[in-house]
Amino acid sequence: MTAVNAESKARTTAPAEGPEASGQELMGAEIMVRCLQQEGVKYLWGYPGGAVLYIYDALYKQQTIQHVLVRHEQAAIHAADGYARATGEVGVALVTSGPGVTNAITGIATAYMDSIPMVIVTGQVPTAAIGLDAFQECDTVGITRPVVKHNFLVKDVKDLALTMKKAFHIARTGRPGPVVVDIPKDVSLHKTAFEYPATLHMRSYQPVKKGHPGQIRKAVQLLMSAQRPYIYTGGGVILGEATAELRELVDLLGFPCTNTLMGLGAMPGTDPRFLGMLGMHGTYEANMTMQHCDVLLAVGARFDDRVIGNPKHFGQVARKIIHVDIDPSSISKRVKVDIPIVGDVKEVLQELIHQIKEARERPQPEHLNAWWRQIREWRARECLAYKPSDTLIKPQAVVEKLWELTRDSDCYVTSDVGQHQMWAAQYFRFDAPRRWINSGGLGTMGVGLPYAMGIKLAKPDSDVFCITGEGSIQMCIQELSTCLQYKTPVKIIALNNRYLGMVRQWQQLDYGGRYSHSYMDALPDFVKLAEAYGHVGIRVEHPSEVEAALKEAIRLKDRTVFLDIRTDPSENVWPMVQAGKGITEMLLGSEDL
Repeated sequence: MTAVNAESKARTTAPAEGPEASGQELMGAEIMVRCLQQEGVKYLWGYPGGAVLYIYDALYKQQTIQHVLVRHEQAAIHAADGYARATGEVGVALVTSGPGVTNAITGIATAYMDSIPMVIVTGQVPTAAIGLDAFQECDTVGITRPVVKHNFLVKDVKDLALTMKKAFHIARTGRPGPVVVDIPKDVSLHKTAFEYPATLHMRSYQPVKKGHPGQIRKAVQLLMSAQRPYIYTGGGVILGEATAELRELVDLLGFPCTNTLMGLGAMPGTDPRFLGMLGMHGTYEANMTMQHCDVLLAVGARFDDRVIGNPKHFGQVARKIIHVDIDPSSISKRVKVDIPIVGDVKEVLQELIHQIKEARERPQPEHLNAWWRQIREWRARECLAYKPSDTLIKPQAVVEKLWELTRDSDCYVTSDVGQHQMWAAQYFRFDAPRRWINSGGLGTMGVGLPYAMGIKLAKPDSDVFCITGEGSIQMCIQELSTCLQYKTPVKIIALNNRYLGMVRQWQQLDYGGRYSHSYMDALPDFVKLAEAYGHVGIRVEHPSEVEAALKEAIRLKDRTVFLDIRTDPSENVWPMVQAGKGITEMLLGSEDL
């Protein structure tokens, strides 16, 4: 286990919680902790407060769950979220009532938009005080309802264990998502017999797992007759642990494949059949192939606005669409599909592969070869090429160098949101799933460092890099203190261009170069700030210094390292599809302005 400081170590090795006999009468707080233990929870991120002090007292008396004290409740949710994204397990966080809950909302919404399995336990004022505007009271159920998969208010301690069982079941099954369990303070004090159900049946919640065999059969027939096929996958393939099946399918058919921002790593970034990420900042070849294919197999993706741009433009070209997703509400939501298949993507792909192997037909090689010739012409545009500089650090070059230095190791990359996020997605070739951790749906700044902390606890032997910007990093920079206390030595790569870069880029392209409040006028000395938190700070100001600085950060295995890399402030992310445009209406560089 990752080491903690002496005080925390003492607290996590306090006397065990006593006999495990079922039926033992326990306080609600003790029941909550026992439920987490039954679910195999190893780490819990949180911040104490009056409404959860009984729970914190119960945590003090046990030794199997390590609590990580963050410096802000938002970071607790993000860290648990990062842990869940990297491991596939349910991330768990604990916050107090009132401002503890409201501080956590951004993290909960971030997890909800990306379908991340989480359970968030929130404290609440005593049941008798609910609705009376008590100190640190808020309507947790009402506030979180739009940004959770489900939420519960536990009014009776007798319901607590079953509610926790339901919360974990709902969070991890079907389309995953965050579940909030709101526990009033008196419920955590009251006692009842502890019984944790071994199994659970919820009549009102029965996610479909197996795809309809007739629909899969139709999909096979359509794929076998395709002349210009394309496989488009999203985060659902990674969440559904279906990477192996996707790769087998591509091997079997030889079709081109693309991943969304959230799906990167499902296909190896170095595989020639992978056309790169598609969408607003996707590659020219990925977008052109998407627009001009005649049969599209969409798996665990949702045709969102950043992927297909303007739906009317996308619909101008006739194509047949097969859409596989665990969530029926995602199918035909933005784009009408021809063959909907509702089911677990892993099971559906397994059956699809089986039927393809049994099928007598195969795609016509002459059509597929002609299609690949067209794709190679699009690829020859080299849309990710950029002009190197001997004097200015190009952010793309930093990401490329990081990939070059780590490509043979098992490393994880988190990012915040903005230009640096897109450069990381474009230039770091992810060959494995769950190695690219970022906020896709909500686009939340400040997630990168907490994500990295959560991952480092789960993967202590792997290098964890946070690619960020000088704007994003300051939103949760106080978590450098958490990194020190819990010895999570992450590597922060700040591509510091002194701007809110993506905002500046949009202002340049769409607002006549009026840079309204996007310039960072009073930045701290990040090197001194990192050192003040007990870490290593390195400033990088010349292209010749980049490689050595990255190598030094990697060499310092047991230290958190903050690289303040001063990059070219005028650099933009290309290609780019402007808002309201179609995915083939790309700006490939400044020459298109």
